[in-house]
Formats: sequence, structure tokens, C-alpha cells
Amino acid sequence: MEIHLIRHTAVENPGNLCYGFAEMPLRKDYIEDFKTLDIDHGYDGIVSSPSQRCRLLADYFKFDYQTDERLREMNFGNWEMKKWTDIPEEEINPWYNDFIKVKASGGENLLEMQIRVLSFWKELIQKKDIEKALIVTHAGVIRLILQAVLRFPLENMFSIQIDYGKKTIVNVKNELLLIKNINI
Repeated sequence: MEIHLIRHTAVENPGNLCYGFAEMPLRKDYIEDFKTLDIDHGYDGIVSSPSQRCRLLADYFKFDYQTDERLREMNFGNWEMKKWTDIPEEEINPWYNDFIKVKASGGENLLEMQIRVLSFWKELIQKKDIEKALIVTHAGVIRLILQAVLRFPLENMFSIQIDYGKKTIVNVKNELLLIKNINI
């Protein structure tokens, strides 16, 4: 199986707002961004995050797709749509010190996100009826999948840059997982 993971295109966020679950709009010229994407065809299965910034991409290419809640970006709870600089230090500093276990009130931590993302991933790689899949999602989701494939420490996941509108390709064969490309 060949799995293409694509991050949505750039968002409109001039205020440097914290967002994950929140509906952050794509930049105004997002159609122009879509036209530059390198999208294959012939997918046996296509799944998108339910976030509008992902669904718009799947809709543009007229894909017949399903959505899965497990493909959403991290839930920042009460921090969603606040400026990073407006989040009180007594709330955000513990998260900066341990983003794996600490969460925003009403949100989730990275371990909780990892459980939901890897639940989806394990189901997908077990499917025998799919030869080529497309997953339209977010940088955090893609990083967690790469972390699971490469088995590096979770605290290093932000060492991998996942660009807007770029694909990462993972090949799965007989339980062997191979990262073929990142950011193509």
C-alpha cells in the first residue's frame, strides 16, 4: 500500500492565533494554492480531516472521500483562536515545558492526540483492499504518523518540518513501513 499524506494549504492567520480544532480559514488565494499542488489520481481510499481547511482541498479535486475525526489537528481547548501572546503565562509555560503531557483547559495533550491519530493509522495500514490512499490532514497528524513509523522520541516531532500543501508518502508492505518522500 502507498499512503499519501497531504497537509492543507496555507491559512489566513495574520494575528498569529492559536488554532487546531478551530476553523481557521485558508488564505484568500487558496484556489491558486490548490492549482500548484502535485496530486495523484487513482486512489482506492481518500480520507480527510473534517476541518474545512482540509475538506476544501478534497472538494476542489472532486474526490469522493470520507472524513474522520481522528485526523483533526490538536485540540487547544480554551486557547483556540486566542493570540499566543494573550494566553496567560501561568497556563502556557507549563505546556511549553511539557507539551506531551500538559494540555490547555478543555483541550487535549499530545499523548491523547497520538492515541487517536495512531488508532486511525493502525486501522488504515491493516486494510487489504487499498493499494493507494490519500489522507488530507494537518502537520501535527503527519508528524505523529512519521514518529510512529520512525520510532523517534515524541519530544522530537517538531524537528520535522511539514510544509503547507505538500505530500509525504509512506509505503506499507508486509508490516514494513518505509517513508518514501517528505514535502514533495
